[in-house]
Amino acid sequence: MQASLKLLTRRKFLPLFSTQFLGAFNDNLFKTAMVMLVTYRIFSDNRLEAAFNAAANALFILPFFLFSALAGQLADCRDKAWIIRIVKTVEIGIMLVGAGGLLLQSVPLLLTALFAMGVHSTFFGPIKYALLPQHLDSDEVLGGTGLIEAGTYGGVLLGIIVGGIIPAEAAAATVLAVALVGRIVGQQVPPAPPVIEDDSVDLHVVRASIRLVSETLHVPRLFLAILAISCFWMQAAILGTLFVPLVKNVLYADQEVATLFLAVFSVGVGIGSIAINRLLGGTVSARYAPAAAILMGLFLLDLHHVAGHWDAPETMVGWKAFLELSGAKHILVDLFGVAVSGGMFVVPLYAFLTTTVDKLHTARTVAANNIVNSGAMVMGALLFAALIRVGVPVTGTLLVVVVGSLLAAAIAWRLHRAADRALSSA
Repeated sequence: MQASLKLLTRRKFLPLFSTQFLGAFNDNLFKTAMVMLVTYRIFSDNRLEAAFNAAANALFILPFFLFSALAGQLADCRDKAWIIRIVKTVEIGIMLVGAGGLLLQSVPLLLTALFAMGVHSTFFGPIKYALLPQHLDSDEVLGGTGLIEAGTYGGVLLGIIVGGIIPAEAAAATVLAVALVGRIVGQQVPPAPPVIEDDSVDLHVVRASIRLVSETLHVPRLFLAILAISCFWMQAAILGTLFVPLVKNVLYADQEVATLFLAVFSVGVGIGSIAINRLLGGTVSARYAPAAAILMGLFLLDLHHVAGHWDAPETMVGWKAFLELSGAKHILVDLFGVAVSGGMFVVPLYAFLTTTVDKLHTARTVAANNIVNSGAMVMGALLFAALIRVGVPVTGTLLVVVVGSLLAAAIAWRLHRAADRALSSA
């Protein structure tokens, strides 16, 4: 752990870490402020609120599905630091639109900015992971990946808290200021020249996506890793969609409690990200992933039981009154357990992707992973919306995530076995 933290003192890592942290913070500040504004101030219908949350999540994820192939190609054949500066410049314009949506309470403007932020994150995604094996030593990659993930969830946490408690007007000013700071910090990322000589880019996004995914998934270990990560993100998409409707319409608590839920979840994932690096001792392995997925499912099952038997108060309560209710702490423990288990599950799989392929193919591998992951996340958000539409209660959708945990555990076990066989035959 101490060796990993030393990376934060080095220019080859700190500017990338800081840029990612600020991006995660700004994304989640804007998304949280938007969701709270729409759920608690604009809409007043349970199904409409759940549908909006699902649509917002799907709209943010959709660009990953559409443009990840293009992003991966650019990350391979252009200087990654240069792309970061372009992307962070565009973020300033996006947040101008988002700030206008928050000030005017305009749902179309908010959703436009959200989609554009998804595009922004799509082009940044392959870079942050592809830079690690290019700038770090092989024994630093897992630690760097864990720090990036922990920093990301730290930014997510802070963004959720700030976005959940400040007025929309203050959120509008903040997202603009953070975008400007992010551009300045992104300028400090050291050069990361292209790792391939071919600088051609296929602008046909559908053809490029199909080719990229097919070229990546034919490798059994990569196929299993990407499939396992996609299971996790499908679960995360459903959970991220249901948290606010669960808090408001089942637990009958206000946006402070919704913010608390999102914050606890983010803290848990960050802790899980750091903890798994310590357990693995810097080695890249999926051996703990099956157990982590099963543990996640057990916590979800208990969360479903407690929420399904919740005795809602007569009036909507804030966080202090909520914590005094019977079962409130039980729910938060379950939520924290789900998050820690999830962090322990997914971080080694990302490290596996970036270290088991040649550096020439790292960015494109991450991009292929993003395409499959985003497709799974869109499916998760749409599945949640469909279940709500046919009358399944919000608590009932938790059982779908439990099934997903079992599936993720089975895939992770196959991945671990495949990796062991590859090592023994090497």
